[in-house]
Amino acid sequence: MTQARLMDGTATARRIVEETARKAAGVTERTGTAPCLATVLVGEDPASVTYVRMKQNRCREAGIESRHVALPASTSTEELVGTLRGLSADPGVHGILLQHPVGDHVDERAAFEAIAPEKDVDGVTFASFATMSFGLPGFVSCTPGGIMRLLDEYGVDPAGKRAVVVGRSAILGKPAGMLLLARDATVTYCHSRTRDLSAAVREADIVVAAVGRPRLIRGQDIKPGAVVVDAGYNAGNVGDVDFDSAVERAALITPVPGGVGPMTIATLLEQTVTAAARQLGV
Repeated sequence: MTQARLMDGTATARRIVEETARKAAGVTERTGTAPCLATVLVGEDPASVTYVRMKQNRCREAGIESRHVALPASTSTEELVGTLRGLSADPGVHGILLQHPVGDHVDERAAFEAIAPEKDVDGVTFASFATMSFGLPGFVSCTPGGIMRLLDEYGVDPAGKRAVVVGRSAILGKPAGMLLLARDATVTYCHSRTRDLSAAVREADIVVAAVGRPRLIRGQDIKPGAVVVDAGYNAGNVGDVDFDSAVERAALITPVPGGVGPMTIATLLEQTVTAAARQLGV
C-alpha cells in the first residue's frame, strides 16, 4: 500500500524565513530601522517560555529585532491591557505577539483587542478576523495562514473540495475555515458537540485537525486520497491525528512535529516585516 506524502513544513518554512530575512534587510537598509517584534509573556509556563524563546531565535535569523516583555503570573487584565496599549503606541515596535494562554484570571479577548490592528502580526484581533474573512488587506492568524501556504506549496487547490475543520477556536479553527472558504472550499466545522464526527471526516477531501485531543482523528475515518493537516500538538509530540493509521490512507499529511508548527512561526515573521514596511512607509 502506498503511504501518504509528507508535507514538510520545516523545509517550506525555511524558505519563507530566508525570503523574509532579505525583505527585513531591505527595510533596514532603506529606513535605518530594523523590523521589531515585541513578545509578551504572562507567567512562566514552561511550554510558553520555550515557544517565546524559539520565536526570538527565529527573529534573529530573519534580521528582526525582538523585544521581550515578561510579566508575572499575577498580572491583571488591566495591567496586561496597559502593557499592550503601550507597545501599540510605541513607534519602535512594529508587531506584537501575546503568548497564550495568559491565565484563567485574565480576559484574553480584552488583551487581544488592546493590540493595534496594524501591529497584530499574530492575527488575533476582531479586526484581523474581519479582514481575513472578507479577503481585505490585513494580517491572518498565523497557524491558519501557515496551513494555507503549506497547501499551496504542495499544489492543493481547495476550490470545490469538501474541507472539514475539527476545532473552532478563535485563532485556529474558525479562521482556518474562513480562509478555506475564501478559496472556494465547501467547509464544515466540527467540534466537541458534533454528532458522529467519523461520518463527517469520511466525507472530507481536506481535513484540518485543530482540537487539541491526541489521536482523535483515526486513519479508518480518512477518505482515501484526502489531504490531512494536523495542527494539534499534545504531550509526547503527538498530534490530533493518529498518524500511523492515517498515513496509510491519505495522499498528503503533515507530520507532528515538523509540519504546521514551523509554518506558524514563519508566517509570524513574514507578517512582522510586512507590518514594519507599512509603518515605515517603504
